[in-house]
Amino acid sequence: MGARHAALCRAPLRPITHAMVETRARSATPTAAALIVAGGRGLRAGGGIPKQYRPLAGQPVIARTIAAFDAHPAIAVLVVVRHADDAELFARARPATRLPLIETVGGATRDASVRAGLAALPAGIETVLIHDAARPLVSCAVIDGVLDALARHPGAAPALAVTDALWRGAQTVTGTENRDGLWRAQTPQGFALDAIRAAHEAHGGGAADDVEVARAHGLTVAITQGCEANLKLTTEADFDRALRLMERQMDIRTGNGFDVHRFGDGDHVMLCGIAVPHGRGLQGHSDADVGLHTVTDAIYGALCAGDIGTHFPPSDPQWKGAESHIFLTHAVDMAAAQGFTITHADLTLICERPKIGPHASAMRARLAGLLRTDVGRVSVKATTTERLGFPGREEGIAALATVTLVKP
Repeated sequence: MGARHAALCRAPLRPITHAMVETRARSATPTAAALIVAGGRGLRAGGGIPKQYRPLAGQPVIARTIAAFDAHPAIAVLVVVRHADDAELFARARPATRLPLIETVGGATRDASVRAGLAALPAGIETVLIHDAARPLVSCAVIDGVLDALARHPGAAPALAVTDALWRGAQTVTGTENRDGLWRAQTPQGFALDAIRAAHEAHGGGAADDVEVARAHGLTVAITQGCEANLKLTTEADFDRALRLMERQMDIRTGNGFDVHRFGDGDHVMLCGIAVPHGRGLQGHSDADVGLHTVTDAIYGALCAGDIGTHFPPSDPQWKGAESHIFLTHAVDMAAAQGFTITHADLTLICERPKIGPHASAMRARLAGLLRTDVGRVSVKATTTERLGFPGREEGIAALATVTLVKP
């Protein structure tokens, strides 16, 4: 495995930028699928629900797993194989994705579930990465290692060499085993699609993983570099360990935004995508939604990516009268392309009128939807300036926002 592979694991999360996505998209159309197996019960970890739906740092485990593959530019489609009883759980945990996500129901065993997932893949897929939903910390480097090996082998899977001494015994040690050549298997396990489909059709069932199925069919499976962070969540202690790993690896960004719009003619103002009745409207090149503009600038600020004017110049006539959710969606997409999740947004609207309180709940809900986060992570509130300054003179509305972006 060598120093290059070790370095990949030491830097497990490679930021994915728009430039990377565009470069790979120009060089080749992605033909790989991620098949995420999530049909197990996984109750040993506690929490009263299958472990793949338990929260991990405020986000369901399965949502984090899906996001890891959704952000990778070599993946064309996502398939999630869930348990027949988990439709509601998955609907609540399912994240917004840039890629098509196919949901299908698995079987009584893992290999039966994998076969169901393979059958659900659309035409045009050439390779498939089969991954445990309970491994949410899989990195871009691990995925890249498997994909690179698939260019030379019909199968590839990440693993870590066994370094501990191995014993046999029960309550006492009765013998030892040589650890040379032994590996701890991880996922994603990648294969040429036609080959792994044939291998599963020929297998009698009961395999521990897809490498066992592949080898039974005579396929060569290359070993690629795994990573300690790519652990499988099985017990409560694993969740604690994952949280510690995430804390060390997280890239946490905070951005601030501030914007002002003056009043003009009109019978309503747009605030956070909600039309609020008022005797005057807000003036601006777009729809002048000061709330959405401010949150948008806060996201750009956290990404060190300029402001709205950088991406949507007011000198460009195509943006005249544009709805401001277009700008916010662009910022959210940019954050997602770089691997960030928006975990919190706090917006303060500064005005005497209109009164914000009666509309705050609707504003929070609309803003949460645009930010692709839970409404419990979005705050919309208002204050006045005690009749001081231009907001106090009711000449316009100002807004201040803070957002937090996290890359696990």
